[in-house]
Amino acid sequence: MTVDAEVRAELAARTSYGRLLALLAARSHDLAAAEDALADAFERALTRWPVDGVPDDPDAWLLTVARNRQRDRWRSAAERRSVPFDEAAHDAAAEGELPDRRLELLLVCAHPDLAGASVPLMLNTVLGFTAARIGAAFLIPTATMAARLTRAKKRIAREKIPFALPGAGDLAARLAPVLEAVYGSYSIEWPTPPRERHALLLGLAGTVAEAAPAVAEAHGLAALMYLSSARLPARVDEDGRYIPLPQQDPRRWDGNFIAAGHRHLRAAHALGTVGRFQLEAAIGAVHCARRPGAAPDWAHLRSLYDALVALAPTRGAAVARAAVVAETDGARAGLEALEAVHGVERLQSAWALRASLLERLRDPAAAAAYAKAISLTTDPAEREHLQRRARGTGR
Repeated sequence: MTVDAEVRAELAARTSYGRLLALLAARSHDLAAAEDALADAFERALTRWPVDGVPDDPDAWLLTVARNRQRDRWRSAAERRSVPFDEAAHDAAAEGELPDRRLELLLVCAHPDLAGASVPLMLNTVLGFTAARIGAAFLIPTATMAARLTRAKKRIAREKIPFALPGAGDLAARLAPVLEAVYGSYSIEWPTPPRERHALLLGLAGTVAEAAPAVAEAHGLAALMYLSSARLPARVDEDGRYIPLPQQDPRRWDGNFIAAGHRHLRAAHALGTVGRFQLEAAIGAVHCARRPGAAPDWAHLRSLYDALVALAPTRGAAVARAAVVAETDGARAGLEALEAVHGVERLQSAWALRASLLERLRDPAAAAAYAKAISLTTDPAEREHLQRRARGTGR
């Protein structure tokens, strides 16, 4: 019984932490106090469940105990002088009636006043990761990360940032900062993210899609991240040498991640709206559909990039489209498409593509383009690859 009780408590902590914390903090805006109450409830579970048995509804049991802890605190002399206790507002929900307010909590974490702390705060409050684990993932000392999280939580309490959902028509727009925060953190050190951060952010993307199942771009982001991550094992060979995506061996890609990406992409497609993340995920799906020894479906990729650049005209997307144009229409057409993209003087991908296209055209300017691309490259494997290509132009 003791082992089973511990396993059930651990399962509840892993799967229900964010849902329970959101319910506890929604009315008080005090995330720190809600965390204390929830920690007390889990501690009580480890003590009582081995003796009394695991309750039929562990989440409702934990919520009741945590709310009793909140009630005791609010009834204390110190709290009575400052915060009136609303008995009805804090009654525990009946079994089977626990609402899911994680989405409101995510929106609170992405509030503009909390810029810079949004993703760590989501990981801490929605997924229950400690400051030590988040700090390790973001390469930040534990004490620094803990202080950052504490300041953010105090600001939520002080300014009473509301736990509220917008109307259905405004939800996608309000969720956009959440998606951008998650994607921005994921792409900061792409394509070599620290393993711990990578796992945490993939889990967070899935949680956002689960909490907002009617928002197509939430599924689009999850699909994009899973499909991109699926290709990481094949990005370098056994000797650590960089392998460009079209030359990668599909047999080395992660099939489970590809399957997860396709599930989210189908969910996004079923909702009938198209967004940037969905289109980028669709591009990833086309790449992941390639068979060993075959070329990518360049025509399909061209149509998807045309749609992406029309919908979300970023410089990165335009450069990637130029690379595809070079495959469908030739290197000179690709170079012309690249020349039409403005503001790429410091964009590594643009210089790497320029160098490759000039090399294909046997233009001596390829050497200088390679030198510029190498100077902007931070990934050691890709830098070594470009250096080898540059030496080839010298010969």
